[in-house]
Amino acid sequence: MTSDLRLALGPVPYYWPRELLCAFYAAMAEAPVAVVYLGEQVCSRRHEMRLEDWLEIADRLAAHGKEVVLSSQALLESEGDLKLLRRVVENGRYRVEANDMSAVRLLSGQACWVAGPHLNIYNPQTLGLFAELGATRWAAPIEVTRQVLAGVLASRPAGVEAEVFAYGRLPLAFSARCFTARRFNLQKENCEYRCGDFPDGLPLKTGDGVPFLILNGIQTQSARVYCLLQELPALRELGVNLLRVSPHSQNMPEVLAVLRACCDGALSPQEALEDLAPLMPEAPCNGFWHNRAGLEQAYFHPS
Repeated sequence: MTSDLRLALGPVPYYWPRELLCAFYAAMAEAPVAVVYLGEQVCSRRHEMRLEDWLEIADRLAAHGKEVVLSSQALLESEGDLKLLRRVVENGRYRVEANDMSAVRLLSGQACWVAGPHLNIYNPQTLGLFAELGATRWAAPIEVTRQVLAGVLASRPAGVEAEVFAYGRLPLAFSARCFTARRFNLQKENCEYRCGDFPDGLPLKTGDGVPFLILNGIQTQSARVYCLLQELPALRELGVNLLRVSPHSQNMPEVLAVLRACCDGALSPQEALEDLAPLMPEAPCNGFWHNRAGLEQAYFHPS
């Protein structure tokens, strides 16, 4: 059985050293993903990779048959950020994912760009507007429910693909303040790049010791791993084209192999969830899809 659902690997959200990033994407060149999003989406102070470095990785991935998309930052704060954004938009080789309205403005009138998950597109009228501006793929907001997704896709503009965040720690918020720096009593402007000490972010627990959030510089993530494997029949029925997978530092080739096997029918969703359990950095959740608290996990009982 061949699946109509393609896997898309989202940009690495953490501050990894250049050597780790290069090794990671060398492995991803052989992984069962159709689309790879590249670039620094979280913080422009991270300096391990230049645009030229990302383009070099993009060329290698494209040579292995991957569709490469360059992701823009979700929160721009300076003229320097805008200058880099202009260079990304004008790269002339790869599609661009817009994650804020300044990127949309620069991409307007161009063809085949991606409306990213941080643009807050929740209804078909808004999606239609972005399609008129040139977007040919919509990455739904990460907290989208089945009902909202169905409402948007019922009137989807022709030629627009739909992508849903289906695996990984949820990117819940971005802030002008760097929470990792604050944790170590540092100013954002003199952060010592402490987020680089935490390849999967800095865990934050409740007073009862329960994993709750992940601090990743200016980004806040869920501690639990969002996973929609049980919803594959519904995702297909709604006409979703791509499932986005957000990277973490461990076991990603194995994770992607399990996800691909489930999409292809070689594993049932229950079997896949059980195979994924030891590969996940934390327990799974799927509450947003069911219009419940995001950290809840519905309908999964591990054996």
